[in-house]
Amino acid sequence: MPWVSLEAQLEQLREAGCETVFREKVSGARSDRRQLQRLLGAVREGDDVVVTRIDRLARSTFDLFAIIKAITDAGGQFRSLAEPWADTSVATGRLMIAVLAGLADVERDLIRTRTSEGRERAQARGQHMGRPLKLSPAQRKEALARRAAGETLSDIARSYNVAHTTIGRLRAD
Repeated sequence: MPWVSLEAQLEQLREAGCETVFREKVSGARSDRRQLQRLLGAVREGDDVVVTRIDRLARSTFDLFAIIKAITDAGGQFRSLAEPWADTSVATGRLMIAVLAGLADVERDLIRTRTSEGRERAQARGQHMGRPLKLSPAQRKEALARRAAGETLSDIARSYNVAHTTIGRLRAD
């Protein structure tokens, strides 16, 4: 896809009659975009949300559908200038969005399945899941011995540069 400058996109939106423009330099692959959240919070009954291309709004089918659903749930309509099929104000556009919803559901299931399978393979290899452990096995053993000897959690934690809760969660294996 050819890169399109922000100015060119703004011009396209002005030509389409857009009055308010939300612009953001954060990647469309991220769903925690501040301007996107502002846009979704501002959509009211009868508003038209227009994008130059759908990839400016989202990078996955699932995210695109979730954003369009939020717009339509608020009473707005969605339209893409480059993809005429993506227009919720007409029946064929709503049909295409419904098809996207189905694809998003399949995509979500595929991601869930691949993630689960990957997790199972990693666990079968004995790989630790989650955050890296703060203490080595030897340090854990030593900390447990120090606790058993009556040393305080805070003193032990300070010597390993960890929180006292890390020491408090240790259990003999």
